[in-house]
Amino acid sequence: MAKNHGAQGARMNSVQMVEKLAQKVAEELGLELVEVTLQKESRGKCLCLYVDKDGGITLDDCERFHKQVQPLFEDVDYDIMEVSSPGVDRPIKNMRDFERHKGDMVEVKLFAPVNGSKLYQGALTAMDDATVAITDAEEQVITFERKAVAIIKPMVDLEEEDFADVVLDEE
Repeated sequence: MAKNHGAQGARMNSVQMVEKLAQKVAEELGLELVEVTLQKESRGKCLCLYVDKDGGITLDDCERFHKQVQPLFEDVDYDIMEVSSPGVDRPIKNMRDFERHKGDMVEVKLFAPVNGSKLYQGALTAMDDATVAITDAEEQVITFERKAVAIIKPMVDLEEEDFADVVLDEE
């Protein structure tokens, strides 16, 4: 949905205000507000809100959330609002994400190489404010400083049989 706003505001203050208001609506609807971003794109300023819930988010959930939050953002300078799922490979950023993915296979990408590599894979075993630890294929625990980590993402293993029932439109 396109919306044009003339009011100029500080970008960070707008995002913080949106987060505060959207968090309240998400809780009322039984959703988790995962992230809010305000990005300049070729089509204009895009206000993106990512929501989730146990068992996964549906299109109806996104639509209900969108309808409730849109009127609250009259003073926010954006052109387009998107509400969507963060996806199955959403980055692990906080302790709630860690609890959800503890023991799962993850990729840890670093800002700078450690022992010649910027990419590590293993089972997510520990995380706190200062460090994150994985256990690699050789059962070695590797600990990284959180400030050295660019991103932690779950590894998505798609098996061929997962797509056995998918019919492609060949037109």
